[in-house]
Amino acid sequence: QVQLVESGGGLVQGGGSLRLSCAASGSILSIDSMGWYRQTPGKQRELVATVTSSGNTNYADSVKGRFTISRDNPKNTVILQMNSLKPDDTAVYYCNVLAITTRWRSLEVWGQGTLVTVSS
Repeated sequence: QVQLVESGGGLVQGGGSLRLSCAASGSILSIDSMGWYRQTPGKQRELVATVTSSGNTNYADSVKGRFTISRDNPKNTVILQMNSLKPDDTAVYYCNVLAITTRWRSLEVWGQGTLVTVSS
């Protein structure tokens, strides 16, 4: 009932920038939070940044000052602007949405992931 469309991954040199976008659609009354997580092979998925519908943000220490997360609530879209990229940022990035689907229920949804590769 809830679908996510991710875009913006790709290959970039160190110091460059990428913009990730995630749009949620389907049976959604509202969205509590949206964000991005990342994962490398054999490692735990980790939080990158999240934003609530009211605009509160949370960032991993490793990306503070370099990444900016923002949202467009009417479009149920979250944007991650990634600047000053480093090779350590290389990972598959996954969009995560906590959606309110009914008055009594919420649903956590994960995107399929988009690959970000940062060369040195």
